[in-house]
Amino acid sequence: MRKVVFSLAAAIALAACNKDKVEMPGFEVRTSAQTYKVGDSVRFEFSGNPDNITFYSGEPGHNYEFRKRTRAANDLRIEFSTLVRSGLIYPNLQLMVSGDFNGKATTADLAAATWTDISDRAVFSTGTDNTPSGIISLKEFSKNLHDTARVYVAFRYTDYKKPQGQNLWAVRTFSANNVSDDGVVTPLAVMSTGGWQQVDVKNPVRVWTITSAQLLMQNSSATVDDNEDWVISKGFDPRQIAPDAGTALKNISTVLGGHSYVYTKPGTYKVVFEASAVRYNGEKRLTREITLTITP
Repeated sequence: MRKVVFSLAAAIALAACNKDKVEMPGFEVRTSAQTYKVGDSVRFEFSGNPDNITFYSGEPGHNYEFRKRTRAANDLRIEFSTLVRSGLIYPNLQLMVSGDFNGKATTADLAAATWTDISDRAVFSTGTDNTPSGIISLKEFSKNLHDTARVYVAFRYTDYKKPQGQNLWAVRTFSANNVSDDGVVTPLAVMSTGGWQQVDVKNPVRVWTITSAQLLMQNSSATVDDNEDWVISKGFDPRQIAPDAGTALKNISTVLGGHSYVYTKPGTYKVVFEASAVRYNGEKRLTREITLTITP
């Protein structure tokens, strides 16, 4: 009798395990063609009913193979806009870049770093407000950096005692982005998140005013002494990239027979659908791929 009881308990336990076992989701995808035109609605027809379906279109930022990528050889790009007015207007605001600054806002640490003047790559205001700088590539400054090094951007203001007084400079907007070879844009900072620090080199009476809206060096009278002040961004990681993302199409509570999508640019796209069953006791996943050619 005892053996029968043990056998019955084992059978019940085995049945429970089998009941709780996560099954591989049954799932297939098909399209009516492999070539479409830009603007066409591509219809993906599904068979099977997995718990979850995630769609990767194959476009930049939506590639399945890069879903875990966090590092890439990017082009670090910045752009900003400026205003100059009052006094004698001349190019006394410089755009500086460093790959070895340590991030400490002191005159000693500023002087110890290597700074490159790239002012000639930007357009600065000559009196018009919000003059756009244009997009400036800093890729060359990240080529030989070790993995933990950062690229710093600074605006250096210099002026001297003169009858017209010293002029006002304002940096109105700022943005920094990494752009990967496959076209993924990873935002790094805007004006309000630039981590700005100011360093006074000469004449502590006049320094940069830093707000979330702008960087401002006020104008002054003819009696103000020579001045030099820097405002420096936080360090930017030129290799940082946001992992590619898929679009969740369904979860366990829904049923989905297909998905329609429109491509806006010609090219060849590897489309991936990931189907999954995710439970408390495990998970199973499978992918289905379709290569599409999108013509102009």
